[in-house]
Amino acid sequence: MRRIFLSAFCALAVAACQSGPSQRSSLPDQPKLSVPAGAQSVKIAADPASVRSALVSSAKERGTVVLQDQPNMVVLERPMTGQNPALDSEFGPSDNGQRVIRIRVRFTGTPCQTLAVQDLAVINNVRTALEQSFVLPGNPNTMQSLQGLKSRAEQGSTCPPLSS
Repeated sequence: MRRIFLSAFCALAVAACQSGPSQRSSLPDQPKLSVPAGAQSVKIAADPASVRSALVSSAKERGTVVLQDQPNMVVLERPMTGQNPALDSEFGPSDNGQRVIRIRVRFTGTPCQTLAVQDLAVINNVRTALEQSFVLPGNPNTMQSLQGLKSRAEQGSTCPPLSS
């Protein structure tokens, strides 16, 4: 009796593992994004791969460092050279290392509609034990940069234009 029960239990366990769609296949291909306070976003009439390609090529043309280049996120870094009293008074001095602006652009979507979300941070004393990060709110200049990404990614796209 014990053998029959054990055999039946094993058969049910194996059947449960093999029946129905797998959890992996039911997950969407693209992550869901939220737009945190201070971040900026734009809808782009192009696929996520085109957005990523446009962002990376633009950064390389401008000499901006690409720290991370992933399918749904690109992280860029721009060094701040010279003295900047305004940033010193707002975030403290960066006297033990370099100060940079870090730009993170996350994106997700479908072939003709990608949401791009941009976050900015000032990093004092980057890559040192005294590194400090401060979130920056978006402003008209950074929104203009995001609109430039939209224009660049939509060039050559066969998708109908989206309203922002």
